[in-house]
Amino acid sequence: MLFRLRVSLPDRPGSLARVTHALGTAGADVLQMTVLERNTGRAVDEFTVSWPGERPVGRLVESLETLAGVRVDGCWAAGEVPGSSPELDVLGQVARDPGRAVATLVDAAPGLFHAEWAVATRGNKSRSVVHSSWQAPGAPQLPSVSPLRPLALEFDKDLHGSGVFGAAAPIGLSWLTLFVVRTDGPAFHRSELERLGRLVDVVLGVLGSRAAPRANRTAQPT
Repeated sequence: MLFRLRVSLPDRPGSLARVTHALGTAGADVLQMTVLERNTGRAVDEFTVSWPGERPVGRLVESLETLAGVRVDGCWAAGEVPGSSPELDVLGQVARDPGRAVATLVDAAPGLFHAEWAVATRGNKSRSVVHSSWQAPGAPQLPSVSPLRPLALEFDKDLHGSGVFGAAAPIGLSWLTLFVVRTDGPAFHRSELERLGRLVDVVLGVLGSRAAPRANRTAQPT
């Protein structure tokens, strides 16, 4: 099975080698490593690893948390093979069927961002759901935000339980907002927000003059 780990570690020589050695000793095969940030003496890296399915994934986390100065911020199942480009499939589908651009974006977002569900809504305080992915709740509890740029969200624990994080991004000038929500994994990192924003921008670029699909051209903020 493929898993992704987000790890915070000291930003000094030898730290990365300790982490990869611990992963290998535990039985994981490191397939990819991405540096998310380096700041104030620490680094945040994401590792995609192959892990034997019969072993509890908790052992993978424990192998790192024994290292001095190392913290595991999240561990979750990875949806795609490293090196694949699932965004290109999304853009191809948008180009083939631009009238369903928003629906295509919403349906694809959970897989692209390791989330459980996504919805596109219109308006602000009195929201209406334009499209939802198949695992989305029937009446999702969403914050009253209409972001000008992608932003990270932490949901009300009384409504959703602990550890529920999301991201919100505007969809062009059509008064639509895309929400992506994960219950398995860490908060959305700024690199993920930038990726989400670029994806939306490119989808709108593919649409060109049809950036606001016909069904949404009359949408107004409420």
